Amino acid sequence: MKKRTTNKATPATRPLSVKYPKMTPKQRKLLEEKRKKGLEGQAAGKEAPQKPKDRRVIEQYRLVVDNIPADIKIMDDPEEFVPIYELTYPTIERATEAALDAVREGIITEISIKPEEVLDPKEVKELKDAFTKEAEKLIRQHLPRLADQEVKILVGTLLHQSLGLGPLEIFLQDKNLEEIVINSSKSPIWVYHLKIGWLKTNITIANEMSIYNYAAAIGRRVGQQITNLNPLMDAYLTTGDRTNATLFPISSGGNTLTIRKFARRPWTVTDFVAAGTLSSEAAAFLWLAIQYEMNIVIAGGTASGKTSLLNALTNFIPPNQRIISIEDTREIQLPDFLHWVPMTTRPPNPEGRGEITMLQLMINALRMRPDRVVVGEIRRAREAEVMFEAVNTGHSVYSTLHANTAEEAYRRLVNPPINIPNALLSGLQMIAVMHRDRRKNIRRVLQIAELSPTGGLEEIKVELNTIFRWLPSEDKLVEINKSARAMNDIKLYTGMTDEDIEEDLVKKAEIINWMVKNTINDINMVGRIVSEYYRDPHGILAAVRRGDREFILRESLGKK
Repeated sequence: MKKRTTNKATPATRPLSVKYPKMTPKQRKLLEEKRKKGLEGQAAGKEAPQKPKDRRVIEQYRLVVDNIPADIKIMDDPEEFVPIYELTYPTIERATEAALDAVREGIITEISIKPEEVLDPKEVKELKDAFTKEAEKLIRQHLPRLADQEVKILVGTLLHQSLGLGPLEIFLQDKNLEEIVINSSKSPIWVYHLKIGWLKTNITIANEMSIYNYAAAIGRRVGQQITNLNPLMDAYLTTGDRTNATLFPISSGGNTLTIRKFARRPWTVTDFVAAGTLSSEAAAFLWLAIQYEMNIVIAGGTASGKTSLLNALTNFIPPNQRIISIEDTREIQLPDFLHWVPMTTRPPNPEGRGEITMLQLMINALRMRPDRVVVGEIRRAREAEVMFEAVNTGHSVYSTLHANTAEEAYRRLVNPPINIPNALLSGLQMIAVMHRDRRKNIRRVLQIAELSPTGGLEEIKVELNTIFRWLPSEDKLVEINKSARAMNDIKLYTGMTDEDIEEDLVKKAEIINWMVKNTINDINMVGRIVSEYYRDPHGILAAVRRGDREFILRESLGKK
């Protein structure tokens, strides 16, 4: 067994065996001609070609994925326009491949895999444990002289090839990556790094059939098919990661596979404040809005962090209310003690039957007596109409929308194809806008605006009042206007005065800043502290002010 930097990834149907390609006679001849030309140029007094500059290492770290050690180097290469993500992991010699084929056949006969075992995450873990145990036993029988570490590496490789996505499993376990993209077998895999942005890797999939095999395997696990007749597929992994696949010739360069990784640890409001994405004052204002059942739409461009912000804000929902979430792909994660029913849509089967749409789920959710409804995304007119009907029948609704500013979000909502009339739209109180600055590779809350209905009963108009706005020159989210509608609604339904509301905002900001200072960023812990504040605001605030971390954690963890 050797360890080397790989430049090819093997098909899903074969064991991982990556080799450097041998040089053909034609390539040897071209190389020799280039060498001679270089020598002739030097003899004629011409400047010899400069030696390539050394690569600068930006970051390097090691992962161990199912006992397979993998070394990652992210380097700035003078000959490349983007940094290089270099992955190095052990490969298998040809002599070992035949033995592994026999091991694979033995495992298949010993372990029967049921469809539900690759859908349920708990079943998947049990299946992996049984597979690992059987594989280790058979490898030791066929290859008794191998060291323990080599046996573990072979078991991990078999596990990735048989139950996973081959070398893609290493990318999937790198917490620094947000996106994994295969454009074709002719180009390397690309990844999106959370801090650095797009990176080109040194791994290339061997052929187009291998990309198809990966896509087909993902589809089978969720009851979908990708074929020449249906060359487009949206699906998800058991981890919740979203996947999209296309087949040639729809994607003319070759088969593609895009995996958007699901956050293993959901973002919380403390993460947003600590990263500078959101100020503690703006976070306190949104907390107040959620507490008093304001309806909010989170707008933003692709991958700007809309769903992450929506997920963070749901931590502020009181624990005595029922929550129904509706999504195409499960992304929302709420604290485990909340009264929450998550629901997802279902595509039709190959015969075109069994589809469950978002509209059907939204209509059904209104019959489940929800206090709060979380909708993954507003896309079509009928879905938006049902959602705003829910808003106007007393349900608090939160959703996301593709729009770059609050003004653009308003125009999208009131014009075709969504086309919501102002009479219904007036039930929406706020729009928060996420922004992704690609130059600096940062995400920021760009605007928090409220919708203020004006006019009489005959003709209702809606005006936007921007309360918070991000200033790029200072990289700060600042308050530029006072809230009018939100404050009036809270005073109308609670009897609070302006002074009461301002005092409450200050207290909420104190608690958020305390959680940031003490690195309380677990979704369950943040949710418990918020819920404990609802139960005993004076006790929690007093503990925050005296810095009594143990009291707060003890009080919060003591509840179920």
